Amino acid sequence: MSVKIKLIVLSLLILLLSGCASTPKEAKAVQVIDGDTIVIEGGYHVRYIGIDTPEKDEPYYEEAKQYNQGLVDGKVVRLEKDEEGEGKDKYGRLLRYVYVDDIFVNAELVRKGYARVYPKGLFPEMEHYDLLKEAEEEAKGAGRGMWGSSDYYSSSSVAYMGLKAFTLTLATLPLRSKQV
Repeated sequence: MSVKIKLIVLSLLILLLSGCASTPKEAKAVQVIDGDTIVIEGGYHVRYIGIDTPEKDEPYYEEAKQYNQGLVDGKVVRLEKDEEGEGKDKYGRLLRYVYVDDIFVNAELVRKGYARVYPKGLFPEMEHYDLLKEAEEEAKGAGRGMWGSSDYYSSSSVAYMGLKAFTLTLATLPLRSKQV
């Protein structure tokens, strides 16, 4: 085989193998963005699958962020991709279930009342939906975190409920034929 052909084959192999680089399954959490998003070594942003914590202008934002920091900041986290999902959201963040040792971080945030579970079907990846929903019911029943406060609201809940109400309203409107 000539040198030129060997170089072409080698270049193609390098190109193919560079495309096979996978995202980490374990990495150190180097920054906590908020209650449901972290940055891991390598600069990857990781969004926790299936849960939603309060946004910056909402009650319990700081509590959720601080609790998440206590769970993951500076620790090696194990990342699990959902079987059904694409693995990234529209912002390019990795969508993952996150574990530290034997703690399922997504569920722990819900269990403590610092996160709520996305309605089934709204978040495409929900392999652990039932487990997360049980944790949410436990937090609600015990009045933990946001569930123990009468002033809790979530802009994403309001938006979702508004969309649902709008859809239901449209679905119940009578159809009228166009009169000429």
